[in-house]
Amino acid sequence: MKKTKISGDHLFTFAVIADTHMNQSEDFSSSPYPCNALANARTRHVIAELNGIKPEFVVHLGDIINPVPELPTYEDAANHFKTLVADLEAPLHVVPGNHDIGDKPVSWAPAGRINDEHIALYESHFGPHYFSFDSNGLHIIVLNTPLMNSGLAAEAEQREWLEQDLEANKGKRTFLALHYPPFVSNADESSSYDNIDEPARSWFIDIVKKYKPEGMFCGHVHNFWYDLVGETEMYILPSTAFVRHDYSEFFRIEPGDQYGRNDEAKLGYFIVRVYEHGHVIENVRTYGRTLAEGKALADNGKKIERLQSKETSVTCVGLDMRQPWAEELEITASGALEEFERKLARNDYPVLALWEIGLRRLRVPIQDLTNDRIRGRMEILAIGGHQFQVYCYGVPEGALAACLLEHSHLVDIVEIVIGWDTADDAVNQIAKLKEQVDFRVYLSRVNRKDAAKHTGGKYNHFISHGFTLAEVDELSTFFASHPTSDAIDGTMFAIPRTVLPRTAASEAAIASKKMGKTACLYIRSNSSSPAEGFNDDVVNSARAAEAVVAAIGTDNVDIILDTFADTDRGYFARTGLVDRRFNPKIGSHILGNLISHLSGEDWSIDQASNDDGISEHVIVMTNKKGETSSLVLPAETAVTLKAEDGQVCYDLTTGEMIPAKSNAYTLKAIALLITENK
Repeated sequence: MKKTKISGDHLFTFAVIADTHMNQSEDFSSSPYPCNALANARTRHVIAELNGIKPEFVVHLGDIINPVPELPTYEDAANHFKTLVADLEAPLHVVPGNHDIGDKPVSWAPAGRINDEHIALYESHFGPHYFSFDSNGLHIIVLNTPLMNSGLAAEAEQREWLEQDLEANKGKRTFLALHYPPFVSNADESSSYDNIDEPARSWFIDIVKKYKPEGMFCGHVHNFWYDLVGETEMYILPSTAFVRHDYSEFFRIEPGDQYGRNDEAKLGYFIVRVYEHGHVIENVRTYGRTLAEGKALADNGKKIERLQSKETSVTCVGLDMRQPWAEELEITASGALEEFERKLARNDYPVLALWEIGLRRLRVPIQDLTNDRIRGRMEILAIGGHQFQVYCYGVPEGALAACLLEHSHLVDIVEIVIGWDTADDAVNQIAKLKEQVDFRVYLSRVNRKDAAKHTGGKYNHFISHGFTLAEVDELSTFFASHPTSDAIDGTMFAIPRTVLPRTAASEAAIASKKMGKTACLYIRSNSSSPAEGFNDDVVNSARAAEAVVAAIGTDNVDIILDTFADTDRGYFARTGLVDRRFNPKIGSHILGNLISHLSGEDWSIDQASNDDGISEHVIVMTNKKGETSSLVLPAETAVTLKAEDGQVCYDLTTGEMIPAKSNAYTLKAIALLITENK
């Protein structure tokens, strides 16, 4: 299958928005939910942001307005939309949604279905209901998906036109824009309010697989999903107006404002960066921000340009995917849009959060590889450049070994945890396994039998894994004396919360050289007590940021961060980079900005600068161009640094540039980055 990774230069950018649900007046909506009344002001904010971004063109995926065609308020809403988007500087191309042209033909839907009268009404306000256009070497096809399965004469006309258009333009880079997605989570899922029904679904999927357009953008479902249809990347976009909150069932937490409908962190739109080969989407979260009529956005100045996982070069940092990251759930029959069965849907918000942070490496249990469905998701992400560190207890045998061998192309590293008393036999088994594959193997160990189980009168019977840096000499002796130890490529070291990541990385670099193996540090964000919680987001984020810098700036040292999402129940509670809805928190923003800045350069920690007494809260890095970047970590009192010529200072929580005051930067309680170009 064709790789979906990118290569070559960035050529240009376009934008995709969906489901604005504009109302017939500024502060009123026919919907009973208060957030719907904000749709116009939220759309206005998006238009103003797009004017600042300056895309080559904008595609709107439908549900342009909220009143459906049979309502007398339809024309007022359409006119409000046209007045508002008149301020958009880029060319706008719109797709008909079910609110704009009528619902797909289902007997149980209460709203009016698509018909010839509705098509004519739509065209009188918005133009053709299906068409194609070219821009900057791309061919964009706009389809009317509510029309599919309708039996109207226009359905056969669109079908014939689509096949002819794809055939005539098959040498061009092509993207599809549609409202209803062919499916949400699985091509064979049941028909629902959210997808294209059969038989049109199978016909459409077959034609996509035949002509292999580069990408497909879908709206309607007001949430995010990502998939491949053949070799075509399919995206389902969030809305700018409100969330379809039946999917709040995904999250093991209370649903949020208006029962999840106003989960503002999930509102937004896409910026699509087109490269010579491939493309990248950036999900721009608007957080429900509004803009009043006649007002303008504030200029926040220069920002760090955020990169998506496909664009970053950082592979020495990974995340332990403790929570399910490709989970499928039955969505409760809500009584609103679904009443006669439960939908089965996959939660793709963990993937979106990973992309936004810019991380490509995932640590997953071997059960993910053996699960056909989750392995399918691994396949899709691996095609896009993600790497998987698969861990297991004991050397895989039997069916596990067979699965590992069959799907070794999905595995970058196998982390094998053993009891140290079985080390000789285990390494021999690993050597035999390595004869058949080319993935790397990292060795780890579970609790030593002589480890203390009693601390301060408390009994500890919890699992620990990973070597300690105090065991390096023992490991070096073992590897030097064992005839098959070359099969081991790296070792896992557990780094307790009491040890600074930069200190651990410095020691690990020495250990790596001594052992002749990569040192992979498992950075723990909790203590040895399962009852102790660590819920300070700033402190936890600073530790993660320090770990990222330590990994990027130290040769032959990898790092795994042990906490992706909040652990707010059970054992070892602590905050993560994202919350339980997989919405970004301060740590996500800090790491995303940090990784975006450091990606693409060969950095090293400047030990001399870090030892000169500037501050224990400043880590200085240099690259081969002579540029210097300093990570400033939180302090109880402000850290003051002199502002040198050519320096710029960024607030890593926002990515925004901070001006110097009186030739100095005074920084406290928030991670910041200072860059100097010499």
